[in-house]
Amino acid sequence: MQGVGFRPFVYRLAHELSLRGWVQNDGGGVRLEVEGEQEHLDQLLARLQEQAPPLAVVQEVRADWLEPTGYSEFCIRHSDTQSSKRALVLPDVGTCTACLDDLSDPANRRHGYPFTNCTGCGPRFSIIRALPYDRPNTTMAGFTQCARCQAEYDKPSDRRFHAQPNACPDCGPQVWLATPTGERQAEGARALRRATQAVREGLIVALKGLGGFQLLVDATRSAAVERLRQRKQRWEKPFALMVGTLDQAHAVATVSAPAAAMLTGPAAPIMLLPRRADARVADAVAPGSTLLGVMLPYTPLHHLLMRELGIPVVATSGNLSDEPICIDNDDALVRLGKIADLFLLHDRPVERHVDDSVAIWTGDSLQLVRRARGYAPLPVRVSRAGPTVVAAGAHLRNTIALAIGHDVFISQHIGDLETRAARDAHQRVIRDFLTMYEAAPDIIAHDLHPDYASTHWAQATVSQARADGDDLPARLTRAHLVGVQHHHAHLVSCLADNRVDEISLGITWDGTGYGSDGTVWGGEFLLGDARGFVRAAHFRPFRLPGGEAAVRQPRRSAFAVLLETFGPEVCSWEELASVHALSAEERNLLTQMLRRGVNSPVTTSAGRLFDAVASLIGLRQVASYDGQAAMELESVADVSVNGSYSFPVSRAGGSAPLALDWRPLVAAVVDDVRRGTSAAGIAAKFHHALADAVVAVAREVESPRVALTGGCFQNRLLSELCRQKLCAAGFRVLEHQQIPPNDGGISLGQAVIAVASRAMEST
Repeated sequence: MQGVGFRPFVYRLAHELSLRGWVQNDGGGVRLEVEGEQEHLDQLLARLQEQAPPLAVVQEVRADWLEPTGYSEFCIRHSDTQSSKRALVLPDVGTCTACLDDLSDPANRRHGYPFTNCTGCGPRFSIIRALPYDRPNTTMAGFTQCARCQAEYDKPSDRRFHAQPNACPDCGPQVWLATPTGERQAEGARALRRATQAVREGLIVALKGLGGFQLLVDATRSAAVERLRQRKQRWEKPFALMVGTLDQAHAVATVSAPAAAMLTGPAAPIMLLPRRADARVADAVAPGSTLLGVMLPYTPLHHLLMRELGIPVVATSGNLSDEPICIDNDDALVRLGKIADLFLLHDRPVERHVDDSVAIWTGDSLQLVRRARGYAPLPVRVSRAGPTVVAAGAHLRNTIALAIGHDVFISQHIGDLETRAARDAHQRVIRDFLTMYEAAPDIIAHDLHPDYASTHWAQATVSQARADGDDLPARLTRAHLVGVQHHHAHLVSCLADNRVDEISLGITWDGTGYGSDGTVWGGEFLLGDARGFVRAAHFRPFRLPGGEAAVRQPRRSAFAVLLETFGPEVCSWEELASVHALSAEERNLLTQMLRRGVNSPVTTSAGRLFDAVASLIGLRQVASYDGQAAMELESVADVSVNGSYSFPVSRAGGSAPLALDWRPLVAAVVDDVRRGTSAAGIAAKFHHALADAVVAVAREVESPRVALTGGCFQNRLLSELCRQKLCAAGFRVLEHQQIPPNDGGISLGQAVIAVASRAMEST
């Protein structure tokens, strides 16, 4: 509730009801002590929730009745900095319409000012350094308000009453344009004009945004976009677009009413939308995809730039691949100096990196793909309170979580922990959360995979904490480790996301996860809850020749399933794209590796089966980013096709899990390829086969609740088919709402499982 104008709201409400007393922020939220007529006090309690500011998140109201003390007035007290830190830190919020009016009004003193904000909008999480949320605890502490800003801040009827980042051109942050060497070229409005001109000319501009740097380039110029790809070393993964208005969004993509509401709402995420055939956007922006990631301006600085430009621009993270985004001016000049031609900088410090969130509208709800700006660090409220837990998250698409009481605070997207810079960022975010909430964890939860960087951090930190006197390790001296199976964490994250505690069937499909048996899982049907699970079913295992090499080369997964389905004769089937893409020498080598089990781990991965089918129908033989083949398989599918392939479910007997045999499916795909069936038709039938298999297993297991989770359920077609067929069969379908289904949700599941494990130990 801090940072949304809640204290000013209470102040005005108290005066309207002739009540006396005080209101203040503390580490747990907002406290008030009020006395007056009973009828007016009852009205206050009711209206605190009914009429709270739009951005307020009121989780609960606790009231105690006291003897009157004789207050003579109502006031806003200075914040209590000594209380325990449990308040919700509000995410950064898009610019409100009132501030946009100020920005556009030539008579307004904030006309054209890039840092305009009020209690209804502006920076929050990206600038806060400590709780409670007051200006001295933010990166605005170095900017002293001028007399006019101070008057607004002090005036109860003003919308900037107690707006902590309040500023104007006379007293607030300033913007300037610089070369990669740091030489200033222009300041203020002139800097904005020159930056927009540079983008129009096809140059790459690094913009210091709300939660870090973005790289901007004209999205209508193929050569400019390709130049950005070369410099950023991001060869094919789609870029996000920023457009100036909702009308411009409609010009490049099909925008549904719910998607439009999200684009223009306070969170303002990147929305994945169907691309229009006539979109004036270079193909290089999102090669091989029928979707465009579209966002609207969400800060005054963005609004000013986009109004001047009037064209769609690529607005991608200011980093090299696999590194966190830059947040500091000097760091950006060093790390982005060989990417950007110019830098649009400002002097408001960014406390922590916060990427843009990414979402897609599926069915009748929003599904997050990346949870960051606009959502982090709001917690997921869980039913079971327990010990304080730090969850280290997964290795890819990492987030961390901090469980305190009934709240699990989930960090912003950190990314893949493949580089030293990313691993350093992971540790900074953990330190940041522990410091902000003054938490001393009882448990550190981590993935079972022994080679995950997050697992290494957890193990090394606990041992270091017992010997190190540093402030952070000192808080971890009593913590003990809890290892959590990857797909169990996926299941529980979905249950927690839906406030479900009962045992449910989790369809947990992804690329890879370390299984309880030491093999690579990924096509799992787990029956369980936070206390444990049984493996009810899984895909038939197969081997991945070369391990990680097979992840980068879908043709290897295809060859593996071909060899197991048909035998060594497939080595001569050069009419198949997967076989043709491998040399004769490579085929012989892969055959020997698979037969002998050399560097060929066993897997049940649904993600690798997607890869295999994409390779078989000639879509993708080598991938440049994770999930590329699966995304292209979804994109090409003809949704009007209702046919399906056989994907039989069998039971080995006894307590063994059900097995889903993909060999008839692979054989049917090969037959269709040879008959000349279109890739669009094959892809559609493959998706239907997967959804039919989900229903078949659900009927066998007889769980009334089915959770769809794991990275494969970022696939909108797969999710919609599973939902439709499960609902038609009478099952309750649970899907992610507040967190992504991919590994960005793993930390939530780890935290909830760790709390449950302690509860079981105590009983």
